[in-house]
This record gives sequence, C-alpha cells and structure tokens, in this order.
Amino acid sequence: MFIRVDLWLKFLRFGKQPDNHREAIMQQYQQLRSDLEHAPKTWLITGVAGFIGSNLLEALLRLNQSVRGLDNFLTGRQSNLEQVRGLVSPDQWSKFDFREGDIRNPEVCAAACAGVDFVLHQAALGSVPRSIEEPLGCHENNATGFLNVLGAARNAGVKRVVYASSSSVYGSDPTLPKVEEKIGKPLSPYAASKAANELYADAFFHSYGLECIGLRYFNVFGPRQDPAGAYAAVIPKWISALLKRENVLIYGDGETSRDFCYIENVVQANLLAATVAAPEARNRVYNIAVGERTTLNQLFGKIQEALRASAPGLPEQAPAYRDFRAGDVRHSLADISKARQMLGYAPTHTVDEGLRISMDWYRRQ
Repeated sequence: MFIRVDLWLKFLRFGKQPDNHREAIMQQYQQLRSDLEHAPKTWLITGVAGFIGSNLLEALLRLNQSVRGLDNFLTGRQSNLEQVRGLVSPDQWSKFDFREGDIRNPEVCAAACAGVDFVLHQAALGSVPRSIEEPLGCHENNATGFLNVLGAARNAGVKRVVYASSSSVYGSDPTLPKVEEKIGKPLSPYAASKAANELYADAFFHSYGLECIGLRYFNVFGPRQDPAGAYAAVIPKWISALLKRENVLIYGDGETSRDFCYIENVVQANLLAATVAAPEARNRVYNIAVGERTTLNQLFGKIQEALRASAPGLPEQAPAYRDFRAGDVRHSLADISKARQMLGYAPTHTVDEGLRISMDWYRRQ
C-alpha cells in the first residue's frame, strides 16, 4: 500500500510556503516515516555502496525496512557500508541483503529485483569530465545498465522505480530557475545518458505500465561523499584540500553558480517519490534541490568559514583559478515547486546547515 501524501498537497500550490504550512508538511513527512516503520517494505538500492546509496540504506534500515543492495564497487566503497553498519542496530543490519554485482548484467538485475516492492536506482558512472573522457563507459553504465534495471523491475512486478536523473539534462537551456518541462541540448555524454534514462522510463510506463519517477538531483553533498580521485565533487574535494592545506582550484572566474543540495533532502525526496499515492504524481521527473543559488566563490568562503569554526588552527587560504572546463554549465538553479506540489517535498537543510553537519565527518576522515 502506498503512503498517501495528497492530504497535505493543498498546502503546496504556490512554491515556497509560510512557516506554519511548512511545519504541517514536515509533520506529514514524519508520519510517512512512522507508517513505513510500522509497515515495512522490501527495497532494492542499486549503487548502495556509493554516497547517495549508502545514505538511503542508512535511512531505510533505521526505519526497519528490508533492503537489498547491489553494487560492483566501481565507484562505491565497502567503507561506506561499514559506516552504516556502525550506525544502525544489529537487528536493523540483519535486514540488509548485499549482493556484489553489475547492472550491466541483465541476469544480475533480474535476481536483484525478485521479490522487491520498490527500486531506488542510484547506480551510475558519474561526473561530466569523466563522461567526456569515457563516453562508452558512461553509456554502458548509465543507459544500458538502467535499461536492464527497468526490464528486471517490470518482469519482477516491482511497484515503482525511483531513479536518479540529473540537473545536467538542462544542458544548453539558459532559463533560470530550471523548470522540468524546459530542457536544452545535453552538453556532455553524462547529460545525454541521464536524458536517455528519462526517455526510457517514460517508454516503460506507457508500454508496460511500470511506474517510474525520476529525480533530477542538483549538486548533492554530505557525509560519505568521496573526496578522492580526479572526478570528485567540488565540496568534498575542497574540504579535503583545505584540511590538508593544499591549493583549491576553481575552474573559471568563480561566478559559476549551483543549487547545492544536502543529502538529507535527497533521502526525503526518494521516500516521498516511492510512496506517493496520487496517480498524477507518477511517471514524472522532479527537480530535487533547495531552490537557492551559490557561486563557487561564495561556496569557497562558506566552506572555509565552517572549517575554521570547527578547526581554528587552519590558516586562511585563497583559491587558484584555472580555465573553464568543457561541458560545465554556467549557472544552475532549480524551481522545486513541482516536487512541493506533487510529492510534498520540503527541503529541511540549507547549504550552510548541510556544510556544518558535513564538516565533522570530513575532519574525522
């Protein structure tokens, strides 16, 4: 049975809401969590050892759900799973069934989807620069792998697939804020692969009746996001560099802007999308962000301020600037009113709040 969110949709018709309406929304989200806890379901998380996947795993296990996880450790890490194990009870951890496998293998996907209520598809080969260097690998993991998951979910009778799309699908369209119905041409193979995901999900809904909801993530960050490697996301990479007293590189003039979204907001969106009952909310894609724009220069200042507050001995540093990178979008800002209206989504963490929470985890690492 799906959790009903239509009871509070009347509060969400016009985007940002007064505090009392927002409080009512969050009370309903807490009710959703309580309902799940008392009526556990079986979930499959692909990419479970990754940053977003492991945070979803932690949230679901804390709600006493049965979770099957799939990962090939191409970008995921065993240490992420071990950290989750240390944060939940032994009984909750016993409800986790991990399977090492690759979504590029249809048989692996079929076995993973058997007996599952909901699929949260997070597995992907991320990073715009990486996709430019490895376009075939990007396609095989992000497009072919996704098609395998959809086919397996359909054959297994899964109730709904919630999948990770990306703000990169907006590509060349300069409109701000970004609205779901208006996208431009993809500027990278990664963007093209995520646009293909949305097309395939729509085709599977109309061809087979498989319920799919896509979440266009906008620059997600938080604990367990890997700061290592050439393709690391900007926030963990900068935090790591500042803690090590290394140079921070900014590509461009620093006025490039993004809508940075803390991981807890993404967890909320996935639970809402998987359980929303309203028929009109199905077979759609939604922006998942905060709805606030931060330039890279501003972000550097915020990170340095938050780090020095928790580690006063760190010296003040200045960033180094380099040329713009190919495939990067100049500005990104989400209109999240559709997710508010249709899903009951209400982000709980701003960029500043998310950074403060993240700092202690990165310092411990």
